[in-house]
Amino acid sequence: MKRYIYPFEGFIEKDTIENGCWISLENPSSEDLLTATNEWGVPEQFLSDIADTEERPRTEEEDGWQLTILRIPIESISDDDISYSTVPIGVIISESKELIVSVCYFETRVLPDFVGYSKRKGIVIKTQADFLLRMIYSSAVWFLKYLKQVNAEVTRAESALEQSISNQALLRLMRLQKSFVFFNTSLRGNEAMIGKLRTVYRGDFDEDLMEDVLIEMKQASNMVTIYNDILTGTMDAFASVISNNVNTIMKRMTSISMLLMMPTLIASLYGMNMRLPIAESEFAFVAVLLISAALSAIMFYIFKRIKWL
Repeated sequence: MKRYIYPFEGFIEKDTIENGCWISLENPSSEDLLTATNEWGVPEQFLSDIADTEERPRTEEEDGWQLTILRIPIESISDDDISYSTVPIGVIISESKELIVSVCYFETRVLPDFVGYSKRKGIVIKTQADFLLRMIYSSAVWFLKYLKQVNAEVTRAESALEQSISNQALLRLMRLQKSFVFFNTSLRGNEAMIGKLRTVYRGDFDEDLMEDVLIEMKQASNMVTIYNDILTGTMDAFASVISNNVNTIMKRMTSISMLLMMPTLIASLYGMNMRLPIAESEFAFVAVLLISAALSAIMFYIFKRIKWL
């Protein structure tokens, strides 16, 4: 999707490209990418770097264009399962052309919310550096929103595990823990990127806005750490519960096997083709049954005392 937005005029949208335009490309087509390189002059290498889903936050300059890559959160729904991850978004700025091009190869909720919120609040961007800060701030807000959603998913998975421990619920917790790792890594990269932007755009930043961004980023990082620690403790606790359940089942199975072993042993002895005590008695069968039952009862009592049954 391609949009022409003017952040220096209150985030209004137009159908043409003029000075101060922000061209937002979400899930761009091959035609959009060709237009970016051939008509707008965006370096092709920048577009290739942004396409790499593992690209880390960084900044570089080439042919009068300044590339800044950030990580933003996304959610994907498939087969009634929601997964959370992060993807790169590239903000390519040309001071000479007064043009901003953002490229993200995925559809996200961050950019539409960024534009909608800025319109509602009547925010007018003054510098390109402030535009970057506003986008980082919006991504931090969405990190916090998704963290709350992930934590809610963790709570539901824990409730399901309390009812019945299943592989599906455990795998769900593992996937959610992986989301925390993705979020934590991306947040740290974005924080480091802010330090680099201070050097690149020295003196062009709104210091109050910079402070707000750093506070939001720090809060998101702290929440990721707290939620991840809680989830790690929960996983360890459930692992201990599973191990304890296995031990309990093994003790019960062993106890039952030993209870059945005693009558089987006596029956096997008296089934031999040889002389045995009371073998000639007419009460031999009843005696063997009673002895077997008595020994089994004694073993059952012992196992009950030591809580093996």
